[in-house]
Amino acid sequence: MSLEDYRSRIDAIDEEIVKKLEERMRIAENIAKYKQENGLQVMDVYREREKIDKITEIAADDMASYTRVLYNTIMELSKDHQRKITQTESPVVQSIKKALEETSKVFPAKATVACQGVAGAYSQQACEKLFKMPQIMYVKNFNGVFAAIDQGLCQYGVLPLENSTAGSVNQIYDLMMKYNFHIVKSVKMKIDHSLLAKPGTKKEDIQEIVSHEQAIQQCDEYLKKYPNVKVTMCENTAEAAKMVAESGRSDIAALASYACGQLYGLNCLEENVQDNGNNYTRFICISKKLEIYPGADKTSLMLVVSHKPGSLYNVLSRFNALGINIFKLESRPIPERDFDFMFYFDIDSEVYSEEFIRLMNQLDELTQQCKYLGSYTEI
Repeated sequence: MSLEDYRSRIDAIDEEIVKKLEERMRIAENIAKYKQENGLQVMDVYREREKIDKITEIAADDMASYTRVLYNTIMELSKDHQRKITQTESPVVQSIKKALEETSKVFPAKATVACQGVAGAYSQQACEKLFKMPQIMYVKNFNGVFAAIDQGLCQYGVLPLENSTAGSVNQIYDLMMKYNFHIVKSVKMKIDHSLLAKPGTKKEDIQEIVSHEQAIQQCDEYLKKYPNVKVTMCENTAEAAKMVAESGRSDIAALASYACGQLYGLNCLEENVQDNGNNYTRFICISKKLEIYPGADKTSLMLVVSHKPGSLYNVLSRFNALGINIFKLESRPIPERDFDFMFYFDIDSEVYSEEFIRLMNQLDELTQQCKYLGSYTEI
């Protein structure tokens, strides 16, 4: 047989598969209607597992794994199709629709906003990019930002979530499990670090460099130029600059923004010392109240799945069945629970889309815990 003959046979089989898939889905519609009329759940875990095992058994040995993957996908598509008929709105979807109705059509220009650090911090710069006229309340650490919102001391907070060079800020993900909050907007900012010192201090005089842990990681290669210099971590890059300015020492320097140097009267010994010139940090703006502003096309979720083989796959396959893109997936251990993890998802999906609403209606049955963090735009 020629190549074209083989291709013709595949085309004929594919046409038959499409017809049979449609036939199967139509029968699934009837099953959904029957379940709805008789008050039955769409998801039948026992029947599903039994069906997959049976299908795998009748497949040829070298095709068994392929068959299992195929039928897992078919099952997900079938369940999604059934839910379009039986679907009732989950509490999360109800809260999303309520927020869409009640949220102002314009993001506020003025607000009291909590930022970690002191004047000159990168969080302040992010805050001023998000709000035209913010009243900034500085707190000592990231926990303080969450706590200020939780206690009603401010309406919003701005926090760094991840950096393109140093990765995720793990402390933020851990605090997300502790507090109830919602993401209302995000902003991506280019981060340039400078080596700052008091006037008169030269590079060869430096015995210690202070900065935030993330900034130190972002300047790792640069710091290798100072093998005998002590590197000290502090809460914030701006705090590092302030510490240097207020110290009586002429042998200490800070890694912080050029603007911090101007703010605290420090000299810039060298600009743009980060390892990657394309160094960006993503900041999130959070609030206690769920607010969804027009144009929201990103959503963040926190999910906990059962500690069983295939649990995470079942969640991921649902995203795939609905054609929803996951652009970030992060896992963090759950405190005081051995080998259990919280999974953080960032997804691309218009909050108004049918696929998004269907996903949000389905997640509760797939997970042990589902926490909707918010839908928002990124600037």
